[in-house]
Amino acid sequence: MRKRLVLVFGIISSMLFLVVSPAQAVSVHPNHIHVVKAGDSLPDIADKYSISIEELKAANGLQSDVLIAGQKLWVPIIYEVKAGDTLLDISSSFHSSVEAIKAINGLTSEQLYSGQLLKVTPKKMNMQGQHILMTKEEFKDWLFNTQVNREIRLIQQHHTWLPSYQHFNGSNHFQMLIGMENHHKKTMGWKNIAQNITTFPDGKVAVSRPLNMIPDGTIGPKANSVGIAIEHVGNFDIGHDVMTKAQQDTIVYINALLCIKFGLTPSIDSITYHHWWHIKTKERVLDATANYNVKSCPGTGFFGGNSTASAKTFFYPLISDKIEELVESMQ
Repeated sequence: MRKRLVLVFGIISSMLFLVVSPAQAVSVHPNHIHVVKAGDSLPDIADKYSISIEELKAANGLQSDVLIAGQKLWVPIIYEVKAGDTLLDISSSFHSSVEAIKAINGLTSEQLYSGQLLKVTPKKMNMQGQHILMTKEEFKDWLFNTQVNREIRLIQQHHTWLPSYQHFNGSNHFQMLIGMENHHKKTMGWKNIAQNITTFPDGKVAVSRPLNMIPDGTIGPKANSVGIAIEHVGNFDIGHDVMTKAQQDTIVYINALLCIKFGLTPSIDSITYHHWWHIKTKERVLDATANYNVKSCPGTGFFGGNSTASAKTFFYPLISDKIEELVESMQ
């Protein structure tokens, strides 16, 4: 009788092994988000979820190995298929892709069956070095998973002037970012690329300088100390580049997200133009200065102009409307 029990147990164990074999690389973790706790490290988290450190960093757009308590990380899970599930539904729900799920589970088709166990791994973000290139929707997810441990009270608006639209070919985002980074380091003498965020004519957005790093640049230390700097690729002075609808939408969208993230209300005290800061004194002068004492940045044609009146009339209302829309969608 004892031999029979042992034999039955062995058969059941073998059957269980066969059932979960597609997911042997990780333990069963029902939550695809890991919230970083004090004392957590990338090696510990990677080991817990049976993912490499490099994969973990690529999935979450991590620019360094430093973690902050409260930060959220996408991690692999084991998912049990339910009736009606599709790979597209599963990948959308767990920040993955159909191709990634098929590859890691050895699936040759998209056909699923109820009770099937799938390993679902988070998709990799598009990164080169410290530069993370995203759609505006991907930026939203990334931003609200990110923990920022410095005070943010000011969102700066800049235009690159050079490079301008004529230098963008639709696929050279990283080339342009690396070019700006090299210029800022070698010519300007800064330690890193000056801006935290960059927007492009096609509506893509990049994070380069980590948000936890104070931006650099000629706007000055008062604006930088509590600021996030955004460079919009293009020369938006009147008579030069005409901003695309895609870039307009992204600029409004990411400014709204940053306001939500940091509890800001659009105003001259929270969203600032480089044009409002004196070149030499680095003091905020708003509209009361001679033209040669300020830059035109972010452009005389930026959302109707670069004055405070233009910002209040043409820019802030768009951001406020988008904030309301986003908050409603997140509830």
